Amino acid sequence: MKYNDEYLRWLGSDALTADEKTELAGIQNDDDAKKMRFAAPMSFGTAGLRSSMYMGIGCMNRFTVAQATRGIAALVKKEKGENRGVAIAYDSRNNSRRFSDVAASVLAGAGIKVYIFDDLRPTPELSYAVRELHALAGINITASHNPKEYNGYKAYWEDGAQLGPEHADVVAATMTGFDVLDTSGMMNFEDGVKSGIITVLDEKFDEKYLAAVMATSVDPTLIPSVADDLRVVYTPLHGAGRRLVPEAFRRAGLKHLYTVPEQMIPDGNFPTVKKPNPEYAEVFTLGIKIADNVGSDLIIATDPDSDRVGVMARGKTGDFETITGNQMGALLIDYIIKQKKATGTLPAGAFCVKSIVSTDMANRICEVQGVELHEVLTGFKFIGEVIKNYEARGEADRFLLGFEESYGYLTGAYARDKDAVGASLMILEMTAYYRKRGMTLIDALDELYETYGYYRESTIDIYMEGLDGIARRKRVMDSLRISAPHRIGGVQIRKTGDFRTGKVTDLVTGAETSTGQPSSDVLYYTLENGDKIVVRPSGTEPKIKIYVLAHGDDMNTLEKKIAEYTADAKRMTDV
Repeated sequence: MKYNDEYLRWLGSDALTADEKTELAGIQNDDDAKKMRFAAPMSFGTAGLRSSMYMGIGCMNRFTVAQATRGIAALVKKEKGENRGVAIAYDSRNNSRRFSDVAASVLAGAGIKVYIFDDLRPTPELSYAVRELHALAGINITASHNPKEYNGYKAYWEDGAQLGPEHADVVAATMTGFDVLDTSGMMNFEDGVKSGIITVLDEKFDEKYLAAVMATSVDPTLIPSVADDLRVVYTPLHGAGRRLVPEAFRRAGLKHLYTVPEQMIPDGNFPTVKKPNPEYAEVFTLGIKIADNVGSDLIIATDPDSDRVGVMARGKTGDFETITGNQMGALLIDYIIKQKKATGTLPAGAFCVKSIVSTDMANRICEVQGVELHEVLTGFKFIGEVIKNYEARGEADRFLLGFEESYGYLTGAYARDKDAVGASLMILEMTAYYRKRGMTLIDALDELYETYGYYRESTIDIYMEGLDGIARRKRVMDSLRISAPHRIGGVQIRKTGDFRTGKVTDLVTGAETSTGQPSSDVLYYTLENGDKIVVRPSGTEPKIKIYVLAHGDDMNTLEKKIAEYTADAKRMTDV
């Protein structure tokens, strides 16, 4: 495809409004901008679509949203699921509501039943809605924690998890058969509501979702028992958690909740933060001021679509410290298992699930506590798949926790995506448990290290943006496959795993075994000392991600190891 020809076709199309044409006219002398927007369409995969919001085939706009939805409609019709329908949700990002209405209009025009929320909702509620409504599919308009210029399109299947490769491939192939500028066949949204083919979901549906979330509590007596003294600060970072997280806290018995007023306002420009990502300490700045004023030891932040949650807790010095996604995953696994044992509610054959790039402390905890742990590829759909397999055998009640290092947790089988509402509630309950023991979450983390050993993780993001970004990322992965390193941080590599070929090779014996995972562009190095380095291109951002997973006898030694591994790992991408 010649990008300038496609640019001119859009610029001259009657399908565009005057404002949309003005936007395109503004880049007529910017060749790089035209290439970025028109050289190639967005690739629809298991993570759906995600890009900046501009006119063009490579960006998120009403035309590309409609085209993707035509692909979803074709998949639903192929499975004869018109009457089961599709559930649609959206977050607080700019254009999210507009894009969700476009998706609904396309589906209704294709004769497919639509369920759409009347306002922004957490991503996990969409996953829950697909299951509760017995819909065949779901669509969520969100770019999660990306910068404000982005939006995205996530597609779900009937189990409430994101589309698997077989269904995503059908959508991708079908999309190419539609002219992206063809807007025919769409039903007016209001007409769809009047006719009944579009059903609007309101706060009544939230009650079902909240009931499912509240049912995950391990010990409902804990929060009320410390409610007179427990003070918590919460921020939704201008997003979808603004109503349901505080409501879940209230129902659980929390009396003293302080929210960050400026960040309780839904706003796709995210005016108080550079990036609305709860992994970053800077998003807690306003919350820390409030916490210091009211005497709180805990600050909870959820991202714009409320599927990820970050926490800062007061440490021994009195300052707030970040609890990483890996640390929180370990804390939650340990708390849930021990407290279920204490309350006599731990099911026989209980299991947890984590991604291969998440802390090995979880492995140690489950080993000591006698709970099975499944490891899967990065992407919560893989965690959902494990739960689905247990559910098929009538054993979903054995599920305790699924988590990823990127601040995503699920504490119940009611959904198949990470849930910051449910996770925030469990974090609050865990905080109450430790408060009764005179401990903060930082104290609890220290206790974990003393019990299970010291573990430390680091994630390195190597950004490769620009027109040649995809080619550069591919070049790095190809280079590592052709010329694999033998040592990292001065430590010999014992095993290499290539998840694209599905093989693990022991470099000492030469023996080959299977990764046991689906094919994926991931390289995995296990060092002689048991530490691990994982390299993969991000599925949602223009970068290579390198994960370092280490363990040792004390934290100082670990910090030195992490620094050495990091320096070598960065050099691995210099190609």
